[in-house]
Amino acid sequence: MLVDSHVNLHSEQYLDDLDDVIARARAAGVEAMLTISDQLSSTAAIEAIASSDPLIWRSVGVHPHHASDYADLTAKTLIDLAGDEKVVGIGECGLDFHYEYSARGDQLPVFKAHIAAARETGLPLIIHTREADDATRTLLIEEHGEGAFTPLLHCYTGGPELAEAVIKLGGYISFSGILTFKNARDIRAIAEATPVDRIIIETDCPYLAPVPMRGRRNEPAYVKHVAEKLAEIKEVATEDIAAATTDNFFRLFARAGDPRNPS
Repeated sequence: MLVDSHVNLHSEQYLDDLDDVIARARAAGVEAMLTISDQLSSTAAIEAIASSDPLIWRSVGVHPHHASDYADLTAKTLIDLAGDEKVVGIGECGLDFHYEYSARGDQLPVFKAHIAAARETGLPLIIHTREADDATRTLLIEEHGEGAFTPLLHCYTGGPELAEAVIKLGGYISFSGILTFKNARDIRAIAEATPVDRIIIETDCPYLAPVPMRGRRNEPAYVKHVAEKLAEIKEVATEDIAAATTDNFFRLFARAGDPRNPS
């Protein structure tokens, strides 16, 4: 069994064939998925997708690209939205100093609201960080000192210092198809150094299709290529990586409940 821990199934790129996309994922052994919130205006569409399938869960949150549109966001709003049992994570949220579609002054308080919601609900914090390693690391350490929460660095492309800090905080690192890219040696080195019990995998579809699917629309079925590359990096069997990353997903996103072990 494989789990794709970060999909964007409400994307307009899936409007015409979402059912087929999900069917291809299941045929490839990807039985479960977590579909991610980019902004609160997407909530209804994301909720409809998650409610239609017992093995698709969802998150609530605001991507840093949209932070300026939600400058007054409060932790309470996120906490209230997270009351649905299909909501298993807070985010994606964080800091993006590469594009800066939202001003840094807006990104920081919105990120803090997500952290407070993760702390209050006990749900994992799904973090997007790009060219903001130092600010992200400093904030996570400071906020963790105010009360524990579990951070997840999604689609990781940062440096080793942030990855190591998150592991020390009890967090996890998620690797995507970027692992398969020719110029991603630094990310492969971080994957090699990260303990296998702290790794999960994702596609971040419809973006970042892995080799050998580069240039195509990405979809959850392709997460198997991420697992294969991670197995190569770790020098273990792909089946072992599938088992470990699936175990890690259900340990991290505990509210989902592990369908392999029904209570």
